[in-house]
Amino acid sequence: CHLPACDCIWTEWIDVTYPDGSDRDSGDYETFENILKNNPSWECAKVENISCRAEKFPGISIADLGQKVECDVNVGLICNNKDQPIGGIIPMPVCLNYEISVCCTPNRPECLPTPSTPSTTPSTPSSTTSSVSPPISTTTPTPTSEEAPSSTTPITSTTTTTMPPSSTTTSGSTSQTTTTVPV
Repeated sequence: CHLPACDCIWTEWIDVTYPDGSDRDSGDYETFENILKNNPSWECAKVENISCRAEKFPGISIADLGQKVECDVNVGLICNNKDQPIGGIIPMPVCLNYEISVCCTPNRPECLPTPSTPSTTPSTPSSTTSSVSPPISTTTPTPTSEEAPSSTTPITSTTTTTMPPSSTTTSGSTSQTTTTVPV
């Protein structure tokens, strides 16, 4: 959601450096780094827009001044004396003194992006889901009738019990009885 309190706010015109006209390696450097050096309490969470102008020619665009100047929302303003042509509004090849105004996001916790904002939308599974292969059978197959033992004859046992001979005096003969008991 958009918080109106987090809309960028334009600063006053900022001018922290002045070009040295006698030094070819000098220039005007209204960079965010230099602004922070000169004003450590500068509270600009994020520069969203920038406006640059020459201090002595505030109504003339930089393009119309004929100077090579970098006016960048990520850096600030950079003007190098050595990059300036001879002639134009300024007869000497030196930078004019520039100033900048930036539109800053306020330095408030609710306005700063949080690196680990939890997502409120449901997450969808990624396409790297692994497929599950069918389980490997660990049972031993049942042997078929061809693999079964070839003995199909039932085994039976018989027990023979012999009775002790009995003596009888009446007949004078001995009898023997054999009994077969199935098991």
